[in-house]
Amino acid sequence: MNLDVEEHLDAADRSVSVLERDGKPARAVTLSRSYATTLEDLWDAVTNGDRLPRWFLPVTGELRPGGRYQLEGNAGGSIPACGRPGHLARTCEVGGDVSWVEIRFSQGGAGRARLELTHTQRLSEHWNQYGPGATGVGWELGLLGLAFHLADPDAPKPDEVALAASPVGRAFIRGSGEGWGQAAVASGENPDAARTAARRTIAFYTGEPAELD
Repeated sequence: MNLDVEEHLDAADRSVSVLERDGKPARAVTLSRSYATTLEDLWDAVTNGDRLPRWFLPVTGELRPGGRYQLEGNAGGSIPACGRPGHLARTCEVGGDVSWVEIRFSQGGAGRARLELTHTQRLSEHWNQYGPGATGVGWELGLLGLAFHLADPDAPKPDEVALAASPVGRAFIRGSGEGWGQAAVASGENPDAARTAARRTIAFYTGEPAELD
């Protein structure tokens, strides 16, 4: 696969916010990057049920405000807001757990459009073990697929398993995981705990040993 690892890692802005959700401690993972496309095309790629399988996952349901959706083999949930072409909000429901995803779309300069995705989840033991990378690396891989799709809409979807097993794929995952570890430290997390969580996340995605201190 022709993947410029550093280019795609540098294209992403990562941040972590400490907050409360429904009166309980929570964390928000925010990932943003721009694409060489129009705002309308970016919106369509993310919300069109015919295009989503070409870079993400097949989806069923009512893709409208107040509707419910189901991603094949993944999360389902509700769609509380869908305002073309600037804002999409959905819940993410898996195994009885609920988290919240908001995506904002905007112009990103001449010939570019920007996507900002925020995934908010209540603080949990899973977070303590893996930190923001558990969510952030997954979304970053998804938005990498979106970059491929927007660059060549007719190209087949890359094989995710083959990508994760390839040297360039593993380098991308390591870079993303380390980036999310740095974002956790910037949010106030203990540096040693953040780095350990990042290593666990990288090991999960690559299948390599965590190499914990």
